[in-house]
Amino acid sequence: MNRLAFQFPGQGTQYVGMGRALWEASPRAREIYALADEVMGISLSSISFEGPEETLRETRTTQPAILAHSIAALALLEAEGVRPAFVAGHSLGEFSALVAAGVLGARDAFEAVKVRADLMYRAGIDEPGAMAAILGLPEEEVAQICRELESEGVVVPANLNGPGQVVVSGEIAAVERAMALATERGAKRAVRLPVSGAFHSPLMKSANAGLAGVLDRVTYRDARVPVVVNVSARPLSGAAELRAASKAQLLGVVRWEASMRRLLDDGASAFVEIGPGKVLRGLLKKIDGKAPSANIEGPDDLAGVIAMARGAAVI
Repeated sequence: MNRLAFQFPGQGTQYVGMGRALWEASPRAREIYALADEVMGISLSSISFEGPEETLRETRTTQPAILAHSIAALALLEAEGVRPAFVAGHSLGEFSALVAAGVLGARDAFEAVKVRADLMYRAGIDEPGAMAAILGLPEEEVAQICRELESEGVVVPANLNGPGQVVVSGEIAAVERAMALATERGAKRAVRLPVSGAFHSPLMKSANAGLAGVLDRVTYRDARVPVVVNVSARPLSGAAELRAASKAQLLGVVRWEASMRRLLDDGASAFVEIGPGKVLRGLLKKIDGKAPSANIEGPDDLAGVIAMARGAAVI
């Protein structure tokens, strides 16, 4: 049987105006944004809809804003009876995926992401770091470059996004050295990413310790559908193992290519990216150019997603 996979984007996909059309069209979206404003203690909705852009780009604002947009778009699909067989999310997006799978309630997700975002923002100030995308080199070669630079500082593979796209993370000088070595060895491009810290690296150790505390306090439930988690690219359903995966995620590698291949191997035949942008659809095309996909950012995207979902025999 054909089955649908929901995928949720992470940090870097935000833009001023995101979510406004959902808020205008959907009472449920307005409820979600009201909850986000309440939990955050700021008008996250206003920052999302109107900016300023520099505030939206701050990690402590970006992450809850993307979560709000993603679960508001998810609510639009749920109201039409569109349900997934699997879910996955890229880094931050894994918290949206946990909401989609019924593991976390919306309030608990916002509580967790509020703490996660603030701790990551502070860690980036206390231990300045950087991330860079290395394009056009095999994963193994990028990992070898990182190993060669161990004596010069922290730099590790952080995101294994797809064929020829690996993101490295670590201390600024070590990341810049890795970029230079990658270019010397034939990388098509090596590009610094506009992020405030070295996410998914040992420089996030202090943030991870604080995050574990809030993850122990929020309620995790068994998943309604499997969640393919970043750290192992395995589908998990039990509350305890999903909580453990959330705790491991911030210091672990985002195994996105392996996660998508696992979904394809397990029978996912169509993919919906839910939330801002089309980054994950682009990565999917590089992994499997034949897999049908669509994205939903607002009401105008709904008809196309429903049509694809009907083709995947899920509604």
